[in-house]
Amino acid sequence: MKKRLLPLLCCLMGLVGLGAHAETIGEVSTTFKLLSPNDKVVVDVFDDPVVEGVSCYLSHAKTGGYAGALGLAEDTSDASVACRQVGPISFKDKVDKQDEVFNARSSFLFKHVRVVRMVDVKRNTLVYLVYSDKLIDGSPKNSVTAVPVPASQPIPVK
Repeated sequence: MKKRLLPLLCCLMGLVGLGAHAETIGEVSTTFKLLSPNDKVVVDVFDDPVVEGVSCYLSHAKTGGYAGALGLAEDTSDASVACRQVGPISFKDKVDKQDEVFNARSSFLFKHVRVVRMVDVKRNTLVYLVYSDKLIDGSPKNSVTAVPVPASQPIPVK
C-alpha cells in the first residue's frame, strides 16, 4: 500500500511547486479573524520573462483562516493586473502572438491565476490578461491591461 501512495504523493508535491514566482509588494486585510490569518488582498509584481522593461502588478485575493494558513483554502477568482513600462523595452527573443507569462496556484490543487500576454500587431501593443481557471470550471472574472511599444520598435512576433 505504501509503495502505491509514494508516487502519488510525489506527483502532488510536484504540482504544488509549479508556477512562476513574484515579489510581494504589500497586502491589506479584508476580514478580521481572531485566531487565524485574515483574508486579504495581495499585490505582487513580476517582470515579463521575454520583454525587458515591462513589469506587471497583480492584485489577488488570499483566503485566510486555518485552511488558508495550511495552504488548503481555495482563493476567490478576483484578480486584477496592471502592466507598465519600467525601463527601455527590449525583446530577449521573438514573442508568440499569445503566451502565458505568469501562473500561480490559488488552491491546493487544480485552480490557478494566470496572466497571458497577447500581441496586438496592428497597434504595436502588448496586451496582458489575468484570469482564473480550474480543472472542471473556471471563472469569467478577468482584467486586462496594455503596454504600447514605440512605433519605431516593431514587436518581433514568431
